[in-house]
Amino acid sequence: IREVAEASFQSEVVDLSHSVPVVIDFWASWCEPCKQLGPILERLVTAGGGRWVLAKVDVDANQRLEQAFGVQSIPAVFAVVAGQPLPLFQGALAESQVADVIAQLLDAAVQAGVVGSVTMGAPEGDSVDATAPEPIDPELDVAAEAIDRGDLLAAQSAYRTLLQRHPTHVDARAGLALVTLLQRTEGMDAETVLALATNAPDDIDAQCRAADVLMVAARVDEAFDLLVAAVARSGGVDRQRAREHLVELFEMVGADHPSVVAGRRALANALY
Repeated sequence: IREVAEASFQSEVVDLSHSVPVVIDFWASWCEPCKQLGPILERLVTAGGGRWVLAKVDVDANQRLEQAFGVQSIPAVFAVVAGQPLPLFQGALAESQVADVIAQLLDAAVQAGVVGSVTMGAPEGDSVDATAPEPIDPELDVAAEAIDRGDLLAAQSAYRTLLQRHPTHVDARAGLALVTLLQRTEGMDAETVLALATNAPDDIDAQCRAADVLMVAARVDEAFDLLVAAVARSGGVDRQRAREHLVELFEMVGADHPSVVAGRRALANALY
């Protein structure tokens, strides 16, 4: 939790948002709804264990920031993820509603590759650990053992149990994506699948299946390139399906992997 002013906004919010999501609470001392919402946000960020940061902006002292975000009334809550501002909500919501919004924000941050954390209780300005290890959880061992013996359902169950406790757990999300991939490709003949994809470039199902078998064969760059090409030449629902499938494969490999970094850049070029 940090008080942010115009002079520190770049370092305390924009720069930091490339490693960890930053939620901005625009408030004022005279605002009664702000007094209701502030403690809710502070409880949730403390419970978040450093997965996101709360930046409090006093609108009376920082009117240029208020204007820059187009704040119409307070309290107003925004987020910045990877340098991009996102409007969240206005007014004093119930704690359960605010928690739902934060959960959605964290999911969006993972998709954007923002998966760092900060040390709880660290003074303002301390660096974040963008590669902080996940806490050791017994379900990870259970899942790994299940995969080794070919019991994909047991591995899937273990990962889902862990995700119920930690919805943004990076290793669990990646593990579940891997298990789902292995289930999808079970019994597939790779040569046949790849030939069908080559002969039907506009068939999104065929392209997704081909990307899956390439992933299983550890041909990651080829899988990413195939789906980026499918996104580039398709539109509407087909484009969305190809993009979502590619993002799922990104998550399985990991946000910091060089192939994922290059793949995200290629996907952005294909979309825009």
